[in-house]
Amino acid sequence: MFRIKTLNKISPAGLSVLDQTRFSVSDDVENEDGILVRSADMHEYQFSDNLRAIARAGAGTNNIPIDRCSEAGIVVFNTPGANANAVKELAVCALLMASRKITAGAEWVRTQAGAGADVEKVVEKGKSQFVGPELSGKMLGVIGLGAIGVQVANIATKLGMTVFGYDPFLSVDAALSLSRLVHRAMDLETIYKNCDYITLHVPQTPETRGMINEDAMHMMKGGVRIINLARGGLVNDDDMLVALESGKVAAYVTDFPNNKILQGKNVVAIPHLGASTPESEENCAVMAAQELKDYLENGNIKNSVNLPTLVQEWSGESRLCIIHKNVPGAIANITGLLSKDGVNVENMTNKSKKEYAYTVVDVGTRVSQTVADEIRALDGVCRVRLLNH
Repeated sequence: MFRIKTLNKISPAGLSVLDQTRFSVSDDVENEDGILVRSADMHEYQFSDNLRAIARAGAGTNNIPIDRCSEAGIVVFNTPGANANAVKELAVCALLMASRKITAGAEWVRTQAGAGADVEKVVEKGKSQFVGPELSGKMLGVIGLGAIGVQVANIATKLGMTVFGYDPFLSVDAALSLSRLVHRAMDLETIYKNCDYITLHVPQTPETRGMINEDAMHMMKGGVRIINLARGGLVNDDDMLVALESGKVAAYVTDFPNNKILQGKNVVAIPHLGASTPESEENCAVMAAQELKDYLENGNIKNSVNLPTLVQEWSGESRLCIIHKNVPGAIANITGLLSKDGVNVENMTNKSKKEYAYTVVDVGTRVSQTVADEIRALDGVCRVRLLNH
């Protein structure tokens, strides 16, 4: 039986994916084989010797120590696209809030009522201070055309906006899903110089951290409106405060408030609601549980952030799942050892992702744990699992 530890509350729809006859799931299991997590910080988490996989019910994995997981042969999954509709809908809301000063106006009305004013009369005199432009006819720059960015770009065209999308790593699936009305920008400068609105939909990495900074905003149009529903660290808060004060940025809508950015004027701060819908939480939980289940039972990997996608149909009695460094000679060492032990390979697939690789070997007869131990002893091998059909 596989032991699964939950570090956050996981939707029952996701937990139902894990057959109770094969999986023991709770928040207090020990020596867990897998972990289901949402936002819990795992950077100081002590991995059990049995831990083989972590599935994050969400897209971002900043709360998980990816490098440490890779070194230990632990697969880290996320759930790209599962919360895309929820974030897309919030992005539309954010575009409107960036334009029409809706939140500021609503707060002002409530203040007037609290002061005992005749609200019906006051609003007609005071509403002019909350005037804002329409979206139709304006230019929107979408930075990041993943599952969320594509949906935001597509729906913005239906709002009458001229949309430019930038993503140097655009996948085939994303390209096929992108509306023909969306213009591809080949560099960020095109977005910065031309767009009235800019929305961010990229992961936070060392390369993207602080990407919206003084230099970037200097290239932007005066009065640009910026939306960040991706990750707080993508924006340099100090530079944003200066730009807001000067009017270079007319409004900043962020789903990642902190004490510093709340000091700025024309900041609309949302309490991290991007994926906070029942439907999104359910979708993410189901996908995460399915990924974890397929890996633990079959060794298949899909939607991993640290290892390649590799899905192989069973074609033998035993399966060896080998996580190893992506170095010359690794495959030859594995096949050579199997040949020496008289093991006949029915099917084998190898895929790599940066410095790590994953090899799945199906063999026609049941092999002993001794064979797995011999492979485990090879240089560069991080983890070996032996599965029997």
